[in-house]
Amino acid sequence: MGVLGVSITMGLYYWFARLRFGYTFSGMLSQPLCAAMVAGLATGKIAEAMTIGAGIQLVYLGVTSTPGGNVPSDPALASAIAIPIALGVGMNAEAAIALAVPFGVLGVFMDQIRRTVNATFVHMADKYAESLNYKGIYRAAFLYPALVGFLLRFPLVFAGNFFGQSVVTTLLDIIPEKLMHGFEVMGGLLPALGFALTIMVIGKKTLIPYFLIGFVAVMYFGAEVMAVAVIGTCIAFLVRNNALKEGEA
Repeated sequence: MGVLGVSITMGLYYWFARLRFGYTFSGMLSQPLCAAMVAGLATGKIAEAMTIGAGIQLVYLGVTSTPGGNVPSDPALASAIAIPIALGVGMNAEAAIALAVPFGVLGVFMDQIRRTVNATFVHMADKYAESLNYKGIYRAAFLYPALVGFLLRFPLVFAGNFFGQSVVTTLLDIIPEKLMHGFEVMGGLLPALGFALTIMVIGKKTLIPYFLIGFVAVMYFGAEVMAVAVIGTCIAFLVRNNALKEGEA
């Protein structure tokens, strides 16, 4: 698939991922790993895409809540633009992670614009409700916001992917090697920041031992991450079942 096809695919993907149709799969589709799979299929570089997506996923690992309904960053936009560009220009994972962060911040501003425009449809829905116009309520609650979301989101991702590769290629030719290495180091540190945010979220004293068990199992005993994840899931079920039994007692 060429640059045009990739740009259209990622633009449609980002729009649908943030559409929150029924809130069914929106949380999953907004994650960098899902965007990486789509980008990998579109470019034919699945392994490289998943490597970059995994790194970006770690950066946003601690973004689990939205205080006041506001997100601190938009991992879906960061992934939908940064991953295809990185694949197109042959950028390594560390540099791609550093490239993704500014796009994630841009997504927050775009979402604020969307919410401001969509406030109009709330008043429109109120008028339809007074006359019991159910079709009108549906249009104001879903159809019109979806169209606004398309107009705001698709062109941004399409333009970023279609024109971004040539721009990034030019910048890579201009940027000094030492400065580029600095970006790679920064990109390598960002996943550690994601881990730190996650520890802050789950950093209750009663949960720290579980984190240390997993860390020691991987770092000192060489356990595979998938095996640790399965064991952790089993431990979580056991702890939950014991808590339920104690509650019933």
